Amino acid sequence: MPNRRHFLLAAATGLTALAAARWRGLSTAAAAGDSSRTGDGGYEVMHTDAEWRRLLAPDQYAVLRGGDTERPYSSPLNDEHRAGLFACAGCGLDLYSSRAKFDSHTGWPSFWTPLPHAVATRNDRSFGMLRSEVHCRRCGGHLGHVFNDGPPPTGLRYCMNGLAMTFKPGAA
Repeated sequence: MPNRRHFLLAAATGLTALAAARWRGLSTAAAAGDSSRTGDGGYEVMHTDAEWRRLLAPDQYAVLRGGDTERPYSSPLNDEHRAGLFACAGCGLDLYSSRAKFDSHTGWPSFWTPLPHAVATRNDRSFGMLRSEVHCRRCGGHLGHVFNDGPPPTGLRYCMNGLAMTFKPGAA
């Protein structure tokens, strides 16, 4: 027969599972938020969840559509120093010039400014704090976060997931 102990154990288990899903960036609300926007405020490039899963590698899907974060120092783009452009892995939109890239010593590709009209931001209240999430303005893919501890001239650090981008060598 259920008692107070069973109720508290079930509640704690449920909260732990919810926190773990949120920490991994897999909450259904967050995952659906980017891929299901239509009509007013919709993105130029939109796909169903099934289409995104076919178009992206599983780890790219987890980052771009689910808001996950790759492990620090795991992206080859962190060590990319050639002239070129960093583009959205979801839709191909050019996001950052290599001229704006710098080594933030955080383990993720970092930039002090995006290309004009390339990204948008929204409030991210995960982990009990307020941050500014950066996403592709054309497809809504999660790219990373922006912080106020970057170098001049902007003082900003766009801390991006390498899995969310591709690199196009050439003129920046």
